[in-house]
Amino acid sequence: MSRLALVWFKRDLRVADHAPLLAAAHCDAAVGLYVLEDEWLNSPEWDPQHWAFARESLHALRADLAARGLPLLLRRGNLPQVLAELRREYPFTELLSHQETGPGWTYARDKRVGDWCRQAGVRWQEWPQFGVMRPLRNRDAWANAWDRFMARPRPATPECFPGAPTLAIGELPSLAQLQKPAARPTPAAGEAAAVRTLQDFLQLRSRQYLSSLSSPSLAERGCSRLSAYLAFGNISMARVVQNTQAQLRALRRESSPEAQSHARHLRGFLSRLHWHCHFIQKLEDEPAIEFHNFARIYDGLREDDWREDYFLAWCNGQTGYPLIDACMRSLRATGWLNFRMRAMLVSFASYHLWLHWRQTGLFLAQQFLDFEAGIHWSQMQMQSGTTGINTLRIYSPSKQMLDQDPKADFVRRWVPEWGSSAYPAPIVSEKLAAQQAKERIWARRRLPEARTEAQEVLRRHGSRKGGRERKRKTPSDNGQLTLFD
Repeated sequence: MSRLALVWFKRDLRVADHAPLLAAAHCDAAVGLYVLEDEWLNSPEWDPQHWAFARESLHALRADLAARGLPLLLRRGNLPQVLAELRREYPFTELLSHQETGPGWTYARDKRVGDWCRQAGVRWQEWPQFGVMRPLRNRDAWANAWDRFMARPRPATPECFPGAPTLAIGELPSLAQLQKPAARPTPAAGEAAAVRTLQDFLQLRSRQYLSSLSSPSLAERGCSRLSAYLAFGNISMARVVQNTQAQLRALRRESSPEAQSHARHLRGFLSRLHWHCHFIQKLEDEPAIEFHNFARIYDGLREDDWREDYFLAWCNGQTGYPLIDACMRSLRATGWLNFRMRAMLVSFASYHLWLHWRQTGLFLAQQFLDFEAGIHWSQMQMQSGTTGINTLRIYSPSKQMLDQDPKADFVRRWVPEWGSSAYPAPIVSEKLAAQQAKERIWARRRLPEARTEAQEVLRRHGSRKGGRERKRKTPSDNGQLTLFD
């Protein structure tokens, strides 16, 4: 019987290092498919910038695949209905895709697709996209498994595909055609742009990486700026890791102080790539952490104290704390912010304003072009103190401004009215609000049942190597992780 392949593209919009594409090249016929899902367009984390970036990526991908003889279809709707309709035109026998660890609606969708494939007699094969293990029985030696996954030979890129039937490829609709608002500006999208960004970082911009990543101004150029390309799959994590390691080997062959310094910065970057998958693994292992606290002892801690006026002031960059407001305004304009400033925004919302991480997390998900559910919800909880296992980090916005923007260049750029009567007074007392938050959190954390629950969270989600917990500090402890980059 002929093997007819359908390659389902999701957040893997590239041709290189793409195992489903390689498998499709060995079938009798192959077609690519991207589904613009109404569930995504209507989800609370969606923003017009996400489709703008995906659409540009799909234009580039469609051209790359067409040059290899593979049509990329675009269909709009929900799954598995789209698959059932397409199968009446093209009776595919193989559904090929990468695994996805995404928001809850994607988890439910994949379960529906699996049920449909079994009923329709379609063989669905999935390959890991990142160093996320499915299933994962426990966290022992996870780091070693990550290393092995990243070191594996990357799948070859097929040069041509077997013949496919003639099908309407479908239009990539604009935001106007979708009746959605215009998007804020986004960086160039697509695989070629991702590769250029990686090369530029490894060869030039990474020379000052460690000294740039915490500053909201310096990080704009000093960080890798690969996070959106990884989130949409314009480039694979394995390619980033392997290219970084190759650059490190080249620098080791040099003996100059400049090369040694450059290598130190790249080693710092490489160590942070591990954490990307470490946090996504948490959501893979426990999808419900998108909706409830890691440690349920913290249920009810903030839910009854919601202040809509605080939330709106925070969202609009009108809190009276200049660095907080500058970071929020910058994020809303550009869709990007370095990790330390992201952590500070969440810390301020969670502790000083005592806002729940779910509502603030949904707002931030819309602002981040590089929204990655596994990283996002794990970090929202870590920075708000509800994991039960991480050190409380209550960022002082005043101290962060002195440390990270001492000349107030970033603040003046984004909050030009700062220092005038047009700028609001602080909406809370920094010291008093922080002290009250500490007391509330520790009132729960000292309970015996909190300690018991923390042990279970650590067993299930803690980072370990060789059966023992890592000695390396966690991202919340060192405050330097460019997890969102």
